[in-house]
Amino acid sequence: MYRTVATATTRGGVATDNGDSIVSLDQVPRWSDAEHRSSLEFENEDPSFSNSYFPDPLTSLGAEIGSYGMVSRFPVDHDTNSKIYLWRGNPWNLEVDAVVNSTNENLDEAHSSPGLHAAAGPGLAEECATLGGCRTGMAKVTNAYDLPVRRVIHTVGPKYAVKYHTAAENALSHCYRACLELLIENGLKSIAMGCIYTEAKNYPREPAAHVAIRTVRRFLEKQKDKITAVVFCTTTTSDTEIYKRLLPLYFPRDKHEEEVAISKLPSDVGDENGETIIDERKIRIKPLPKKTAPKPPKAPVDLPVSDVGLVRRNSSYLDSFLDPAFMSLIKDPDQRRKEQWEKTAQAQKGWNCAKVLGFGDLGGPPLSVSEEYSLHSRYLAKANSLNLSEIAEMKIVYRGGVDSEGRPVMVVVGAHFLLRCLDLERFVLYVIKEFEPLIQKPYTIVYFHSAASLQPQPDLGWMRRLQQILGRKHQRNLHAIYVLHPTFGLKAAIFALQLLVDNVVWKKVVYVDRLLQLFRYVPREQLTIPDFVFQHDLEVNGGKGLIVDPRTKYVYHRP
Repeated sequence: MYRTVATATTRGGVATDNGDSIVSLDQVPRWSDAEHRSSLEFENEDPSFSNSYFPDPLTSLGAEIGSYGMVSRFPVDHDTNSKIYLWRGNPWNLEVDAVVNSTNENLDEAHSSPGLHAAAGPGLAEECATLGGCRTGMAKVTNAYDLPVRRVIHTVGPKYAVKYHTAAENALSHCYRACLELLIENGLKSIAMGCIYTEAKNYPREPAAHVAIRTVRRFLEKQKDKITAVVFCTTTTSDTEIYKRLLPLYFPRDKHEEEVAISKLPSDVGDENGETIIDERKIRIKPLPKKTAPKPPKAPVDLPVSDVGLVRRNSSYLDSFLDPAFMSLIKDPDQRRKEQWEKTAQAQKGWNCAKVLGFGDLGGPPLSVSEEYSLHSRYLAKANSLNLSEIAEMKIVYRGGVDSEGRPVMVVVGAHFLLRCLDLERFVLYVIKEFEPLIQKPYTIVYFHSAASLQPQPDLGWMRRLQQILGRKHQRNLHAIYVLHPTFGLKAAIFALQLLVDNVVWKKVVYVDRLLQLFRYVPREQLTIPDFVFQHDLEVNGGKGLIVDPRTKYVYHRP
């Protein structure tokens, strides 16, 4: 986007004292500017960003449009879209009115956005020390000192905990809203916002991006005349990819993106401010009916003043206020939960035969999109907060290279799955953590079943639960599962998975009888293969087609 200049000059679009160039807004393409999506390129950035600045994030979604008769919650608004920018780099290198600093309650320099204090100079830390701290979800403003902006807005992001994820979402939403409110209060019109996130607070990145984008969208719907530019700034490859995928959902640029967004948006996109709605905290009484009430009868003139309030009103007068529409309530949340439990119990009763046959617990209704998303987010947040090195050392699941068409590969070794000495819950957390970078795009699984029939395997109920936690991205982006050395028992289990668990994922299984056949799909140099797999291949296939050097493990083709 811009070149680093070694000399230090003042403003005007060149360089700062630390060697970073100052970039003006006209150098940053608008989100709605379609003609720049394929022409602007990063310089000195990751190779993954060398093709285009804004590749269409919805091309991989296909034509899965489920908008039949539904109204978009985020319709196309070209005026609002023209105020949105996405830029990769440090936000304080942009020539805007204000920049956001993600910090802690004490406004410490050590816990602020990396590099901001160094670029601003010592004056910023001195002024922060006089503010008396800042509460989580709130924001405070200071001068910018040596930065090419007019003000710095400091805000404190929430700490994420799975148990209190709703409170964390609303606190993060308030951070973004408070920053925009301070922008307007100080007479400013443009702002650069980095990801309000610190590693110590463990907020999942994609859920945080949902909150950020929808909060800004809702705020601009009310105050867009007072703001000219909001720049979302990212500094990592993963954050940039997340924002490119999510921006079309909340800021669609045309009717096609708006229709796709209807089916791809989470079920809960917040209220008019972007905050998460909590049903239990709603006032569950319908509005007062619009009814003209008759005037109360006048008190007799001869009554004492003290008795005027004791005049009886007839029943028809009271009935005019106690209308059934006013007294009716929506269903109580506790009653709703009880009904859900009853449905689950009823569904589980129908699958008792599965337990008897040893398939595990296949009961329970299927999860909705929002329930799967919430379940996946909770598990991912917990996995990122734990040390799972003992699971990694077992080498059950590990990353490979890429297949013959460039898709990343995940390797699973069945013989290493020691069910009797494995904590299944921690293994699930490890799987979620390892699969998360892969399931965002098409990928492949290679499963070595070599000698795995000697080990007990998890039941179908456990496999169903794992698929629910991985979510629908896993189902949609999985290209194929290559199963090496399948047995009759494994094929029967996969048929049961197709029949009882998921007919989409398990239809993608490709059986491979020998290593040479597997290498047609995934090149040999892209796989780390355990020694016993080569030995098992020789035993099963009688050495046909392969000779293995036991010292170097090099595979030769038999003439």
